[in-house]
Amino acid sequence: MSKLAKALTAAAGNAGGESLYVEDVFSTYLYTGNSSTQTITNGIDLDGEGGLVWIKGRSASYSHYLFDTERGFTAGDDGNFISSNNINAESSTGNFGVSAFNSNGFSLHGSWNGANNSPETFASWTFRKAEKFFDVVTYTGNGANGREISHNLNGDVGMVIVKCTSDSDQWLVWHKSTPTGYLRLDGTGALVTSFAQFKFGNGTTTVNPTSSVFTVAGDSDINGSGRTYVAYLFASDAGGFGDDENIIKCGSYVGNGSTDGPTIDCGFEPQWLLIKNTTNGGNWVLMDAMRGMPVGDEATVLLPNASGAESSYANLWGVDLQANGFKVNVSQIQINESGGTMVYIAIRRPMKTPESGTEVFAIDTAVNYSTNPSGKSFDSGFPVDMFLNKEVDQSYNNALYSRLTNKGLRTNTTDSEFNMGGTNWDSNIAVYQTGSTNTNNYGWMFKRATGFFDVVAYSGTSTIRQQAHNLGVAPEFVIVKGRDFASHWYTYHTGQTGGVDALHSTMRLNLTEASFDTQLWKNYDFNASTFSLDGDNGVNGSAYDYIAYLFATLAGVSKVGSYTGTGSNVDVDCGFSAGARFILIKRTDSSGDWYVWDSSRGIAAGNDPYLLLNSTAAEVTSTDYIDPLASGFTVTSSAPAALNASGGNYIFLAIA
Repeated sequence: MSKLAKALTAAAGNAGGESLYVEDVFSTYLYTGNSSTQTITNGIDLDGEGGLVWIKGRSASYSHYLFDTERGFTAGDDGNFISSNNINAESSTGNFGVSAFNSNGFSLHGSWNGANNSPETFASWTFRKAEKFFDVVTYTGNGANGREISHNLNGDVGMVIVKCTSDSDQWLVWHKSTPTGYLRLDGTGALVTSFAQFKFGNGTTTVNPTSSVFTVAGDSDINGSGRTYVAYLFASDAGGFGDDENIIKCGSYVGNGSTDGPTIDCGFEPQWLLIKNTTNGGNWVLMDAMRGMPVGDEATVLLPNASGAESSYANLWGVDLQANGFKVNVSQIQINESGGTMVYIAIRRPMKTPESGTEVFAIDTAVNYSTNPSGKSFDSGFPVDMFLNKEVDQSYNNALYSRLTNKGLRTNTTDSEFNMGGTNWDSNIAVYQTGSTNTNNYGWMFKRATGFFDVVAYSGTSTIRQQAHNLGVAPEFVIVKGRDFASHWYTYHTGQTGGVDALHSTMRLNLTEASFDTQLWKNYDFNASTFSLDGDNGVNGSAYDYIAYLFATLAGVSKVGSYTGTGSNVDVDCGFSAGARFILIKRTDSSGDWYVWDSSRGIAAGNDPYLLLNSTAAEVTSTDYIDPLASGFTVTSSAPAALNASGGNYIFLAIA
């Protein structure tokens, strides 16, 4: 059974309570405070399963606030909180803060600076209790050495955080990579090894956690008689999710003090990282993909041991996300001290296979700036990974933005990438754009998802090699562009045959040429985890950086295919049930443009507006080259040779 088939089977089992995915147990959710009531819908069942909500103000200097279902609420008040940046005992927020743990997220109440003050922005991280991922345990101390505290991880324990909730005391951290000492989450100190036995141990030696218990000494910080405590436990490499895959890893690496830092293999691409230098101390560094971990640039960070806003820590830290882990790209001592040991927690990026096109693709138009002073959101309903943007009634460039790099490229030019300016990803359900916009400003939004679409940023080596990806199936349509130098857009498509077969053929997205022979992809397999690259500068030149967009056919969601023109109507069956919402077509055996249609601008029985990815031209609205078809789309008899010449060969990408 293929990886995708297993994922589909697991997804079906999840509906019956059998399988879980990382999306079911973890969420990073960004929001803006409204000083009133609001509900954060992140898909995490806290009401039925329990867990932790961790909130931090992004735009202002607020403490970190941690609420969990085990400590719950004080009667008549909202949630009880503790702050990772101080040693204070637990406190309630009054009628403010987290007011409810819901079956699909949590609710906020009131104008409280820590979690919902208007117009400040906030980040929330939600961890659901689940075997082999995360657990929350509360207990009352008894002062006994070697006391065993039960937990429900049922797998290898990677990290344990303990805080006394009844008294002011330090946050203690045990990590599997430094088992004979402890760290403080509220501080900047190095690993403490003296008297470590009085924390996570039996009073004489440290005792490592098992799959069912962790051990504490009689010390007041962790097991003082009559005191109350909360413990947060994180698993590591425990499997059990999706196709029995890992979604969390706790590990360590040794820094080299270089901007060409170490590469850390997690076995997956992370969406959330917590890193700490244990050798000479320093801040805890928290990064996530929603707020930004762009490849080749600084990450947007917050420090669990400090209250500062995101802007306080600009230009200091960065990692490059990779298909199997991450690579440190700064010499900053707190995550890359030469010879120092850094410990980390990494949580896997989303891994579910979508069941409908609306889960992973959306089209929206901008609203005039005068009616929306804060800018316009192109609404998607999901976190956007790739954003194609154009004012369709204007002769403008086609801008293609990627969350993975936080940069843009123009599909109709060879230009290197550019800064995003007023376009940003600051939403779980939209892309934002500031500045004046008009109602003909369109956004086409794509989400990375198993079996459908992936984005990979990589550096060239000039050697023939296989490049890792996370599509989960063999890519059928690949678009590669150099990021840091002027280069063409090279494509691989299973339907293009300028050479012996698709592996020996290419076309350039920014040009109209026919498919031609190439050695760019060499004669290696395109498979479920890698795609092949030659040493050519177009796709893999040494010292150059690249981005690749990968698509595949997913039943009922997308179709990568080809057809032969007839000069009469051609019905293209994509296996859909309600027609295509997005269609990209290119002729392969002769020259022709890269045509784009979508259902928002119109795929109808009459005229259908189209755009050209290889041109700055405004949309053409006076032609009827495409007609709707429930199973896909119809290319009409009135279409030109670039779309429907008798005997002509054409490739396409369609999304339901």
